[in-house]
Amino acid sequence: MIKIAIAVTGASGSIFAKVLLEQLQRLSVQIAEVGVVWSANAYTVWEHELGNKDYERIPFKIWDKNDFMAPFASGSSSYSALIICPCSMGTLGRIAAGMSNDLVTRAADVMLKERRKLICVVRETPYNLIQLRNMTTVTEAGGIICPATPSFYSRPVTMDDMAYTVIQRVLQLAGLDTGGYRWGEE
Repeated sequence: MIKIAIAVTGASGSIFAKVLLEQLQRLSVQIAEVGVVWSANAYTVWEHELGNKDYERIPFKIWDKNDFMAPFASGSSSYSALIICPCSMGTLGRIAAGMSNDLVTRAADVMLKERRKLICVVRETPYNLIQLRNMTTVTEAGGIICPATPSFYSRPVTMDDMAYTVIQRVLQLAGLDTGGYRWGEE
């Protein structure tokens, strides 16, 4: 059983956060604890893109973006992964620069310094050179850049199905057994 922190930032791609949070509920037998932190714009983007406030029904502990008392703000915690989904380019840039100005970036700093999993689900297109260099910096520091790029091997039909192709991969990277489609495997 693992402990996972989730950060939702204000990048476009709230459907990825929605599917991620739903899948974490589905996989609860593998998870000891989930802590969630939202950036200031994440709620606004969710409401605009998804047309609802379903984030209010999330059954996980929600931490304020400035609450450095959250367990995953410290290397002494037993959280093994932080998934930032979606990860805005501003958030990625602050992580790459070592700026721990809120709980999201502090938790990312902790994951990197403790050599734990930091998975950044970036959602931007196209990338500029600064963004590519920030992705390189975070990767060289031990983070994983997992773009919110759906695959089509499983022939997804709905938007949720397409988002799940990304989230399944993210959860596998975090160490969870998701089941689901795997190329060439029954």
